[in-house]
Amino acid sequence: MLDVDNGARFETYTIAGERGSGVMQVNGAAARLVHAGDTIIVVSYAEYDEKDLETYEPVVVHVDRGNGIIQVDDAVDRLLTARA
Repeated sequence: MLDVDNGARFETYTIAGERGSGVMQVNGAAARLVHAGDTIIVVSYAEYDEKDLETYEPVVVHVDRGNGIIQVDDAVDRLLTARA
């Protein structure tokens, strides 16, 4: 996770929440690194075989302030600035 507001960078685990709720919650020790209202970026990592990379395309999910999806694309080099 990356906290845009305070610069915190850390790795943690995920727990599925209620689908469509828009809730992003940080638990445990990591919760001390993020504050309510902070803008965060969630990044996932994986290992791939070289053959898999021939067809791999990243997925970037852009959300509004309520975490509603506004666009899904592969634009890893930019962030949308439109905020609903």
